[in-house]
Amino acid sequence: MAIANALQISVGELAGIPSHRVNLSGIWWASWQTSKDGEEVITAQEVQFRQEGELIQLQTVTRGIDVEDGGYHWRGELRLWDNEILMGWYTANDGSVRSKGTMYFVLHPHGQEMTGRWVGLSYDGKIVSGFGGMAHSEQEARSIIDKLKSQESGSD
Repeated sequence: MAIANALQISVGELAGIPSHRVNLSGIWWASWQTSKDGEEVITAQEVQFRQEGELIQLQTVTRGIDVEDGGYHWRGELRLWDNEILMGWYTANDGSVRSKGTMYFVLHPHGQEMTGRWVGLSYDGKIVSGFGGMAHSEQEARSIIDKLKSQESGSD
């Protein structure tokens, strides 16, 4: 039991009994609605997910956009709740970038994509927010942002 507790998994999982928890490990594409100098910017970058039980460590693989345009590498952590909600944090890896904040995502029932929001410190302010989406391709991730924007404007 002590080993299972330390690993934050069930005794059954430790014994090799299959879990009903969705496995999100692998490469994902993250897309974000953000801004630079007051102008909207939609970014997309590859992110490595490493899942151990309910905890998922995230690390960017690509920068997404050039440094001059506000691109940076980041890392973070998400906790999976009831196979449907992911909540966590992110922080910039690049020393000169102060960006950090929180993430909230709703997981598709089959684990195919995540739809949500981020809130944090950014180039444009101390408390900023935008839509976020994660999927297995760049186009799918960007499409999530488009859908969220259209729902917000009431044109969907």
